[in-house]
Amino acid sequence: MTDHFNAFEMSPVPDGPDAVAPDPFRGIYAMPMFVKIPTRDLQASTDFWVRGLGFIDLFSVPGQIVHLRRWAFQDVLLVPSDDDAVPTAASTVQVFVSCVLSQLDSVADACRAMSPGSVTGPYDTAWRTRDITVITPEGAQVTITAATPFTPDSDVGRNFASVGIFAPEDSEGGAQ
Repeated sequence: MTDHFNAFEMSPVPDGPDAVAPDPFRGIYAMPMFVKIPTRDLQASTDFWVRGLGFIDLFSVPGQIVHLRRWAFQDVLLVPSDDDAVPTAASTVQVFVSCVLSQLDSVADACRAMSPGSVTGPYDTAWRTRDITVITPEGAQVTITAATPFTPDSDVGRNFASVGIFAPEDSEGGAQ
């Protein structure tokens, strides 16, 4: 027995091989989670996140904060860094951002054009995603991740089932 259940209806992430990305979400809400990233150059970082990673500048307070967003609940706050030190691997921020498969190549191409050598991938994971990893100007590691089609009778499907996670149409019930 599992405590998991299908709750895809509450997610802003579209699913399926032909999923279309939603437009950036411009509403104001109490953020259930966000990432705050210090940067030595707010303008350069904002430009990379907007033109490379596909975020929008939801609002800014010059010299103090830039509130970036893609979809609902994909919020990043860029703030001026008080530290001139170069980020170390141990202090690197890691952020995972969902997208749809059709967006991966364009995000990777845009980031490579802005910062050659900043993108790794695409690569497939054992949990049914195709990802790229991008190192931003401020040293954050951003993984852009897209769901790949789910096949219950695949190695991934069997691995999920072995830990109690089943496709919604599966008679066992559970979450996809």
